[in-house]
Amino acid sequence: MDFGETSDLWWKTAVVYCLDVQTFMDWNDDGIGDFQGLTERIDYLAGLGVTCLWLMPFYPTTDRDDGYDITDYYGVDARLGHHGDFVELVRTARDRGMRVIVDLVVNHTSDQHPWFLDARSSKDSAYRDFYVWRSDPPPDTSDKVVFPDAEDSIWEYDERTGEYFLHSFYREQPDLDITNPRVRDEIAKVLGFWLELGVAGFRVDAVPSLLDVAGAEPALGEDLDPHDYLRSLRAFLGRRRGDAMLLGEVNLPYEDQVAFFGEGDGDQLTMIFDFMAMQKMYLSLARRDARPLADTLLQRPPLPVHSQWGVFARNHDELTLDKLTDEERHEVFAAFGPEESMQLFGRGIRRRVPPMMEGDPRRIRLVYSLMFSLPGTPVLFFGEEIGMGENLDLEGRMAVRSPMQWSEQENGGFSGAPPDQLKRPPTAGAYGPEHVNVAAQRPDPDSLLSFMRSLVRAYRESPELGWAELHLLEQPHVEVLAHECRWDDRRLLLVHNLGPEPRRVSLQIEGGDGIDLVDVLGEAPCTLDADGTVHVELDGYGFRWLRLSPVGTKRIW
Repeated sequence: MDFGETSDLWWKTAVVYCLDVQTFMDWNDDGIGDFQGLTERIDYLAGLGVTCLWLMPFYPTTDRDDGYDITDYYGVDARLGHHGDFVELVRTARDRGMRVIVDLVVNHTSDQHPWFLDARSSKDSAYRDFYVWRSDPPPDTSDKVVFPDAEDSIWEYDERTGEYFLHSFYREQPDLDITNPRVRDEIAKVLGFWLELGVAGFRVDAVPSLLDVAGAEPALGEDLDPHDYLRSLRAFLGRRRGDAMLLGEVNLPYEDQVAFFGEGDGDQLTMIFDFMAMQKMYLSLARRDARPLADTLLQRPPLPVHSQWGVFARNHDELTLDKLTDEERHEVFAAFGPEESMQLFGRGIRRRVPPMMEGDPRRIRLVYSLMFSLPGTPVLFFGEEIGMGENLDLEGRMAVRSPMQWSEQENGGFSGAPPDQLKRPPTAGAYGPEHVNVAAQRPDPDSLLSFMRSLVRAYRESPELGWAELHLLEQPHVEVLAHECRWDDRRLLLVHNLGPEPRRVSLQIEGGDGIDLVDVLGEAPCTLDADGTVHVELDGYGFRWLRLSPVGTKRIW
C-alpha cells in the first residue's frame, strides 16, 4: 500500500498539543477537569494555532498510573464526562480545523480490567491466555524494571492460581499477550470504535514493550513477527480511515527506530518521537555548544515521504536522558536539575523548561524556536505556551502535570472547587498562577504566549519544516546551529545562538545572488553580499528565521 499516494498527510505539518482532560479545565467545579471544560477552551487552542489535539488517557481507570491503568478501553471515565461529551469535543475541534488523536495503551491493562479479573480466577479461564504467565520462579529481572522506585521485578506472583504474570511497568498493569490472535482482534476493535467516534489517529504508548513477545509461550508466539503486527495495525487504520495516523513512543537509537517506521515502505508507525535529538538538544544547551545536537541530527536516517519525526522539548513523563552517557547525563543534571528532588530514576529530570532555563526569557524562547525549526512535527505539552513551571511537591512524574493556569484567581482559574478538593494543586511560588497565567499574557504583545502564537504561525506558514530534510551550514562558532530547509521552491534559513554572547555569523548560501531575504519572526538587520554570503547578527541566545525567496517571487512576506 502506497500511503503517500492514498492518504492525506496532514500530520506532516501539524502542530500537536498534548493535554490531560482531568488537569485542563474543570467546568462543573468538582476539582477534576472534564470534557465540557476542554470543549469550552477549544477556541483558545485554535487561537494558539493548534491543529491536532492529543488526549492523554481518559478511559475508566483505577488511577494507579495516572490513567494508564485502564479498566475499559471503550469507556469514558465518569469523572470526566461521557461519550456524548467526547463526541461534542471532537465535533467542536473539527469545526475549528483541529483533529483529535487519543492514547492507545494496549501493552497492558489494569489488574482490575474484566479480562484480567477473569484470567486470574482460574487457569481454565477463557481470558487466561490474554496475558503472559509462567509457572516456574522467574530469574532476576531487576535490570529490566522501568520504575525502580516501585518495582524490583517484571514478574508478579498471583496467589489465586499459583503462577507469575508479566508486567513491564507496575505490578497493577499486567501485560497483554499480542501473540494471541484474540487479543489482536480486541485491539483492532478498540481502534475501530474510536475511529467511528471521529478520532484522527492514536499515540501508541510504549511501542517496544508492546511488541516484545519474548515472554510469550512458544505455542502462541513462535509465528508472530512483531513488526508484521504493527504493519497490520497501520493497514487496518488505512482501511477504516485513510488519513489516520499512528504516533509512536519509541525511545531507541536511530538505527533501531527505523524498523518501527517500516524499512523501505514506511508502512508501520506514521510518526515517531525524536528522543535522540531532544536529549542531545539539552546537552548542547547545557554546554552552550551546538555540536552534540548537530552531530545527532546528521545521524537521523532518511525517511520515506509519508513518515515523520515528532519533535518536542517537553513531554508528560520525566525528561529522559537515558541515551546520554553517564558523563553527559550528569552535565545536563548539573545545568538543569542539580538537586536530587529534581531528578527521577537516575535517568531523567522532572522539571519544565522555564525553571530549567532559570526564567531567562531569551533562553526559553530559544528552546522553542529551536524545537520548531527542526524538520518534523512539533508537539507541545499543555502550559508550555505560557511558561508554566513544575510542582516538585507532587510525586514523581506528576510534577509536570499540575493544573492548567488560566488566571490569577484561586486554583489558577482551573476550578471553582475548594482547593483541598483538587486532585492536584497548582504550582506555587514564582511560577504560580498569580505570576504565570493565560489571562495576563493574552493581551500582552511581549508575553511568551504572544511569542508562541507567532512561532506557531511562522511554522504553519513554512511547510518546508514538515517536508524537507535538514542541511547543516558551516560556520566557525561552536555555539551556533545554522541549518537550511528546502522543499520545492521554498527555502528557510534558521540560525540559533546557544551562547550568551552576541555573534555575527556569515553563511554561504547556494544561489544567493538571486535571493531576497525576509526575516520571518521580526525585522532585525541582515545583509547579503553579491557572492551569496549572508551575514546574520545574533544576540546572546538569539535566533533568526530567514525566508530565502528568488527575487521577484510573489509572496506576502
